[in-house]
Order: sequence, then structure tokens, then C-alpha cells
Amino acid sequence: MQNFNLHTHSIYSDGKSQPREIVEEAIRQGLTTLGFSEHSPLPFDNTFSVKSEDMPSYVAEIAQLKEEYKDQIDIYCALEADYLTGVSEPFAVTKEKYHLDYLIGGVHLVVDKVPEHVEGPSSLADQIWFIDGPKWEVYDDGLQKFFDGDIRRAVRRFFDQSNEMIENEQFDIIAHFDKIKMHNRDRYFHEDEPWYRKLAMETLDLIREKGLVMEINTRGIYKKRYNGFYPSPWLMEEACKMHIPAIISADAHHFSEITLEFVAAEEALKKAGYRSVVNFKEGKWMEVPLS
Repeated sequence: MQNFNLHTHSIYSDGKSQPREIVEEAIRQGLTTLGFSEHSPLPFDNTFSVKSEDMPSYVAEIAQLKEEYKDQIDIYCALEADYLTGVSEPFAVTKEKYHLDYLIGGVHLVVDKVPEHVEGPSSLADQIWFIDGPKWEVYDDGLQKFFDGDIRRAVRRFFDQSNEMIENEQFDIIAHFDKIKMHNRDRYFHEDEPWYRKLAMETLDLIREKGLVMEINTRGIYKKRYNGFYPSPWLMEEACKMHIPAIISADAHHFSEITLEFVAAEEALKKAGYRSVVNFKEGKWMEVPLS
């Protein structure tokens, strides 16, 4: 089984465990590498991202743990950078400011157009479609509020925003790039519809073009929010044909989650044609054979 996880959240963002708890569990499970990747700061009040004022403490604590446990596990400090059109700070600026090891890029918040206001706790939130989180009702409400129930326009906007991120930002791993399907649950569209496949393939082609690592995210399964991986097996197969490197990520928010469904993810990757994944080691991406 893959013995590393680079997508991990602690109490600094929306995780439930202290960083030290996560490190100790990773060592107990025999992991060789652990990467912390809190949700990046955003310029409005929310319940999931690390606060700007807490970033120095986050970086310092991970550095301390890295030194303390250096003989037992490799620890890295990163962010899951949330891309929000016209709002989020350029990823390269964030990485340099905090001397981060790598960045995961992801879209959890969708805007139909560049927000008119980015100040204050509520003005921006009123313009955002939140596609993530535990409540499918939020997805449904946003679909009606921002896109008049037009699922094709909404899904296209998700992929367009993802494409903007891929084309304009500098990062290493793309997170759950088809997560728009999570709360859909085959109610509004099906993945075998040609219009959907065309959009997903356009994004996958950009991932290849930019040389990004594609995450195989297991969180939907173990949280019972979706019955498969992000991305779906058919996209894994297409990615394999394109020679896009992959990494399995738990997207853990609690120390008990850091390797959940990794065995199943490995089997899905092998079925798709993959024979290896990649790991991060001293600033470089290294190929690791699948067991």
C-alpha cells in the first residue's frame, strides 16, 4: 500500500486533529512521508480555510515537527490553494511568502462572474456557489440561486474556473478535479453524457499540458458522500494514456483518515493501467511502483 499522504488538514483549517496527533499516527502506520496542506487563506469569513494571522504559527509548528521527527518520517508544509476567480491571492505569491514545499490547487467555490465586492464577511459569500461540504442541499440551493437550475452552465463554469487555475497559477498537484459530481449523485447529469465528458477531457488535457500531478482522492468513499474516487475510473484510464502522473490522497481531516481506502485506490489505478504513483522527496517528484 502507498505509504505516504500529502493531502492532510489539521485544526489550523477545517481538520479535527492536532498536527502532532497526525504525525504520530502516520509513524504508527509506517508512513515515510506526510504533507500538511491546510486550505489557503481567503479574504472573507469562512469556516474552512486557515486564517492569515494563523499562517506563521502553522508554518512554524510544522517546521518544528519536521525537525523533531526527522529520523522517523519526512514532513512537509504545504497548502491546498483554493482558486476563486478574481479573489484568491496568486499561488506563487502565497508559496514564496510562507516558503512552502509544494501546493495543491483546487476549486471548492464557484463564481459565475468576478465578484463585485471582496470585503466583509457576507458580501462575497452571497456570490459564491459552494460545491463541497457535507450538505447536498447547499449544492442544490446554489445551483438554483446562481445558475437558475441550469446544470450544464453550472458544470461548465466549474470546469472553466478549474481551467483558469491550471493555466494561470503555479502549483504541483490538482485536487479532486471532477468533484463537481459529488453532490450531483446522478440527479442532474450522468458522467457518460457527451457534453460532460468533453468538459472533463478538456481539463484533463490541460493537466497533461502543464505537467501537473493528478490526485486520486479517496475522501468521498470513506465519508460516504460519493460512491467512488475523484477522478472517476474512466478519467484515470484517459490520464494513464496521457502519461499524467498520479498520487493517492486521503484528503484527511482527522488522524484516523490518513490512509483510508488507499488499497482500493491502488487497485483502481492498476486497473486503469498505472504501474506507479509519485511521491515528494526533498523538492522533487519521484516515481514509486504500485505494490
